[in-house]
Amino acid sequence: MQTTLQGREHSLSPVGILWLKLAVLYLIVGVVLGIAMGASEDFTLRPVHAHVNLLGWATMAVAGLVYSVFPWAASSRLATLHFWLTNLALPVMTISLTLLLVGKRAVIPVLAVSEIVATLGLVCFALNIFLNLKKG
Repeated sequence: MQTTLQGREHSLSPVGILWLKLAVLYLIVGVVLGIAMGASEDFTLRPVHAHVNLLGWATMAVAGLVYSVFPWAASSRLATLHFWLTNLALPVMTISLTLLLVGKRAVIPVLAVSEIVATLGLVCFALNIFLNLKKG
């Protein structure tokens, strides 16, 4: 996709656009969950709401913006690892956290593994930023 920024043509990374679209989906899920909790006056799933909004919406949106502005970082192996680790772990994490909060303690190992995988995804993002974004 070509856009014009301050008179300069700029090509947006398809990877960045994908991250932004996924982020918006998580935003919708987070808002709907928040409305449902408010309407029912049952805030048991507050931690799920927070994870969906912070890791799903905010963190994915930031990644999408970074990968849009720095397309060479978006095309790295670290970006691919970041994408798959995050997008496999986050749905598993939110579902297993939901199950834990409603009393299904057997899901704790699944939750722990998904948290570790999500963290590895964020480490890939951090490494990508430090290794592929240079001054100048």
